[in-house]
Amino acid sequence: MGKNASSEGYFVLLGFSNWPHLEVVLFVLILMFYLMTLIGNLFIIVLSYLDAHLHTPMYFFLSNLSFLDLCYTTSSVPQLLVNFRGPERTISYAGCMTQLYFALALGTTECVLLVVMSYDRYTAVCRPLHYTVLMNPRFCHLLAVISWVSGFTNSALHSSFTFWVPLCGHRQVDHFFCEVPALLRLSCVDTRANELILLVTSSIFVFIPLILILSSYGAIARAVLRMQSSSGLQRVFGTCGAHLTVVSLFFIPSISMYLQPPSSISRDQPKSMALFYGVVTPVLNPFIYTLRNKEVKGALGNLVSIIFTTK
Repeated sequence: MGKNASSEGYFVLLGFSNWPHLEVVLFVLILMFYLMTLIGNLFIIVLSYLDAHLHTPMYFFLSNLSFLDLCYTTSSVPQLLVNFRGPERTISYAGCMTQLYFALALGTTECVLLVVMSYDRYTAVCRPLHYTVLMNPRFCHLLAVISWVSGFTNSALHSSFTFWVPLCGHRQVDHFFCEVPALLRLSCVDTRANELILLVTSSIFVFIPLILILSSYGAIARAVLRMQSSSGLQRVFGTCGAHLTVVSLFFIPSISMYLQPPSSISRDQPKSMALFYGVVTPVLNPFIYTLRNKEVKGALGNLVSIIFTTK
């Protein structure tokens, strides 16, 4: 007889228990990556706020992306670290439901936000004379709100479908956090309808944004080919290349995680992809956007000089 997990009160997150010899190494590495994520993304948010030269649409959206990465990583990594070092690997039913909701919401929000950032780059390169009019502060805030609202609305609908599925008594989730395919495997009923819903919503929020992003960069590529200035070319490649790298790091794991039927995915594939997306990518994003960015380096130099001047 199937029953909901709320009657039991908790789930057991198996995580990487099948790799016991690697758990200490994974704990140290993931803790380091998590701390670097906090420092790197907070650095972008604070610097974008403090330096007036970075009060532009690009850095406004980048600050949103950094905040989103912080939230996504924090929704799963602290629980993973606790489970590594603790005797139990449990998470409460309410905690699991909350974790699933925020993971879906933040992942969907990032899909939409990356489209918004590609539109910003398209407008800057292809319509530079109209850029300040088109990307005015009010419109930028509206685009950011649409990104966040669409993500949290989609998650509310989809997570409710998942948690209405009756479970079969055993509460062992073969993952390090609560995500849809892993929870569907606990069901004692036919979940093909849920898998179809997952496939449809994932396709809408993965393939459509990916098509829009590629269309934007197709138009940017045509504009770049017509450019005569080498400095202009370097500037375009610097900002657009960084965004394209982030897009690749986001969409490749997303497609691997959500656009395959759960029955066809190997046991460790979802955990490996989720670990890469949830731990590695949020660390890389600040470096990708700032390593070769003269504006950020200039803003950092100004901030350092102000600090030393005040002393």
